[in-house]
Amino acid sequence: MRGFIRDGFVVVKPGLPSELHQEVWDRTDALFEDEGNPGNNLIARVPAIQRVFDDPAVTGALTGILGPNYFMHPHRHCHYRPPRSPGQTIHKDSFTKRRHRTRWALAFYYPQTTTVDMGPTGVIPGSHYYNWLRGPIGVRRHVDGLDGEEPLEVDAGTVVLVHYDIWHRGMPNESDKKRYMIKIMFTRMEEPTAPSWTNDDPGGWDGAGEPLAGAWKSMWDWYRGAPHANGGPHGGDGVDRLAERLRLDDEAACLEAAYAIAASGEAAVPTLIDVMRDGLDAVRMNASYALSAIGGPAAPALAELARDSDVEVRASAVETLADIGPAARDALPSLIDALQDESAQVRGHAADGLGTVGQGGAAGVGPLAGALRDEDTQVRRNAALALARIGAHAEEAVPALAAALDDGDRYVRGKAAHALKRIGTPDALDSLIGFLETARYCDLTTKDSLY
Repeated sequence: MRGFIRDGFVVVKPGLPSELHQEVWDRTDALFEDEGNPGNNLIARVPAIQRVFDDPAVTGALTGILGPNYFMHPHRHCHYRPPRSPGQTIHKDSFTKRRHRTRWALAFYYPQTTTVDMGPTGVIPGSHYYNWLRGPIGVRRHVDGLDGEEPLEVDAGTVVLVHYDIWHRGMPNESDKKRYMIKIMFTRMEEPTAPSWTNDDPGGWDGAGEPLAGAWKSMWDWYRGAPHANGGPHGGDGVDRLAERLRLDDEAACLEAAYAIAASGEAAVPTLIDVMRDGLDAVRMNASYALSAIGGPAAPALAELARDSDVEVRASAVETLADIGPAARDALPSLIDALQDESAQVRGHAADGLGTVGQGGAAGVGPLAGALRDEDTQVRRNAALALARIGAHAEEAVPALAAALDDGDRYVRGKAAHALKRIGTPDALDSLIGFLETARYCDLTTKDSLY
């Protein structure tokens, strides 16, 4: 867990026979030859993949990173790197979350041994804290001129779990072999209240002298259900002086300053709120990280800021409340109001926030049920996931979720189905089973074997 917090990835080796991974490779290769990439239907067409993600080594690591009852998101994709093919450019995946707390993760599964000449995934360790590739990133090695890139050379059957926001790419395949990598997305469903891994190290984070030690400590505390352990007076630079550093060009220095400010707790909130009104998105994000780390004491001021006349400021305030989670519960009325904002960006953050801040109660359920009919697809996706996170308390939303099973967006449907599962009432399960009976997929049915 310390390595994941620092580097943004961890390598896991399931205890499965090599024959299973060969089966996955063979069936995947046949699909690509006969039909092309199956996209989200990948596991339906190659059910053996599910055995990999049911393996105790994988479920244990996922539980440590994303907590119990994590959600296998309906998005899954096989990345194929043909022989003698060029690599990708370094990137974050679409819909980057730009948040440090881990509510989203990716799993990279390699059914074949992947050497550096076969085009492995290249990751930049520690880069999940950065929104831009500039400034020091804790260089380990230099590959193809990319600062700090590390190729994931792995044995067949390896799963690499990565923070959703890590900078990565498919590297060039310079060999004569095919390379497949199966990517699955996972989502946290429950905010942490205690360590979700076997925690033999109850102490704090000891990273003095490291540039991102404050961020790492904050993440370690959050994972252990102690998000406010940063509180107390800061012994170094004053808040105002640190706040000026949030506007530097060096993102590493900005992040160091953000988490140093958070150590001052509530006393730093007024200064950070002023910075949130800055015209630059990057500067607002730096202040947002500090306010998230401060937690509950920052919620009242953020709730007020969520009514600002500037739409970008409102969006940043609501996004920050969502990141704080249950400690911002007093701000639920502001999040419910923000669900009616004229900006789809604000409404999307509000829907997301009602699923993190509103866990353990039904306060946001009615408004979220209404948001399932929002004109914006992302708002509907976030509302469905929020209701899934609220779970058993969201019974009121069952009719709206059942209707969302016919939504024109595949991810609204998938998240609505999972919400019905987590609600678990007879009505919810009847709607879910009816949907699944229609949507079920036969992996044996192909163009050559129709029935």
